[in-house]
Amino acid sequence: MSNPKAVLNNLLTLAQRPLSPTDDVIIEGHDPLLPTNYLLGAAGAVVIAATGLAAADLWQLRTGRPQAITVSTRAAAAALRSHNYLRVDGEPPRNLWDPVSGFYETGDGRWIQLHCNFPHHRAGVVKLLDCEDSQAGVAQAVATWAGQDLEDALAQAHMCAGLVRSREEWQAHPQAKAVEQLPLFEIIKIGDSQPEPLIEGERPLTGVRVLDLTRVIAGPVGGRTLAEHGAEVMRIGSAHLPHIPPLVIDTGFGKRSAQLDFRAAKDVDQLRNLVKESDVFLQSYRPSAIDQYGLNPKTLAQLRPGLIYVTLSAYSHQGPWHQRRGYDSLVQSVSGIVAEESGGGSPQHLPAQALDYLSGYLLAFGAMVALARRMREGGSYLVRVSLCQTSHWLHHLGRTSNWSAHSLPNLSFDGVQDLLETAESAFGTIHHLAPVVQLSETPAYWSHPPVPLGWHEPTFS
Repeated sequence: MSNPKAVLNNLLTLAQRPLSPTDDVIIEGHDPLLPTNYLLGAAGAVVIAATGLAAADLWQLRTGRPQAITVSTRAAAAALRSHNYLRVDGEPPRNLWDPVSGFYETGDGRWIQLHCNFPHHRAGVVKLLDCEDSQAGVAQAVATWAGQDLEDALAQAHMCAGLVRSREEWQAHPQAKAVEQLPLFEIIKIGDSQPEPLIEGERPLTGVRVLDLTRVIAGPVGGRTLAEHGAEVMRIGSAHLPHIPPLVIDTGFGKRSAQLDFRAAKDVDQLRNLVKESDVFLQSYRPSAIDQYGLNPKTLAQLRPGLIYVTLSAYSHQGPWHQRRGYDSLVQSVSGIVAEESGGGSPQHLPAQALDYLSGYLLAFGAMVALARRMREGGSYLVRVSLCQTSHWLHHLGRTSNWSAHSLPNLSFDGVQDLLETAESAFGTIHHLAPVVQLSETPAYWSHPPVPLGWHEPTFS
């Protein structure tokens, strides 16, 4: 990427807010910073700078005062793998990957990735394969299948898997063709309301209330980013849903945490009442998956005119895979990223779950742009982001020209000490990455450390 500011301008132009001569934005440093030819540091710096500009725009709408924005490409690269730098009482997080998750060779010489990090996904894979519940048992069973047949069968069983495809193979796929028609993100007006000024406050998002119904990485990073600019974010989960503890901690900064169960009508009613008090509704369920609870964009926009409804999916809202379950690593596999990273060898992911983190920052950016529009002209807005759209954008940014970038070491915990902060929490003493973006007047920070799931009652403070 020869000119990150040009890429930033293109991104901002999608949001109808191109860079202006008065914007004071500095992006420091350059790739390669991680062992990959993909421009992860620059990509991270661009999307994080966009969130900073969106926060600065809200501040200027409040006060009339602009701000300078600075982003370090090195810090941005670290932010795309931030959970790797989490320490609780000096201990690193456990391995996030279930032993059965990973790449397996099929009977026709293809590679398929199985994603089994939640117990029900592992159990479902083992049941479909009718095999021993072990890595060796799964490998033996996968070797009896043709790759495409297994991918199709697992999808029909609502499991999470992806066939490793070349870039050319993916571009010919109907889902890729559907996603190619979409921009990186969408901000769509879905209802009318009066303009809403934000209350007076000391931060860009003071007074903004966010319901965060997301799990794992991308969606929670979106909520965490809104919190770092002053939003009151309430994470809504459910006790029966599985979770990954280190990610709950790493993405929980600045958030309250409550539990509601969509299977109980009274809890759905309580959530709908919370929507009436909210400004942003952030969710990462598959498209239409929560419509049955009356939680679709237009219904909630009627319930709370002026609502910003922000949604993340794996493969977007259109195409034959729009209902398919997916995660960052699976999108890397199916879209050609793994094939390109592998260089003809064994399958290999990027050295970061970059699609998750990039998409998370885009969710926050879209939400803040929509809030600014609501301040100026009113309206309810739908913000749509998908991991697949992000993967296409990352691919089109290009690569470093030197394959030797793959021999670089990863940014280590010891190597990012200058980027870390310490917080005391209910989990213990936490060392973690600080917010990356620097704003000259309203520094980004989290008002409180993460808390265990269900720590709070489902009410705003």
